[in-house]
Amino acid sequence: MDILYLLVPLSVVLVFFIIGGIWWAIHKGQFDDIEQEGERILKD
Repeated sequence: MDILYLLVPLSVVLVFFIIGGIWWAIHKGQFDDIEQEGERILKD
C-alpha cells in the first residue's frame, strides 16, 4: 500500500509530461501537413 504514495504522483507527473509534449508538438507545427511527408517518401 505504501508504494501507491510513490506511484500515483509519478503517474500524474508522467501524464503532465505527455500532455505537454503533445501540446508542444501541435503548436510547433509537427502535424500541419502529414500527407506531404508520406508523398515525399514515395517520390524518392
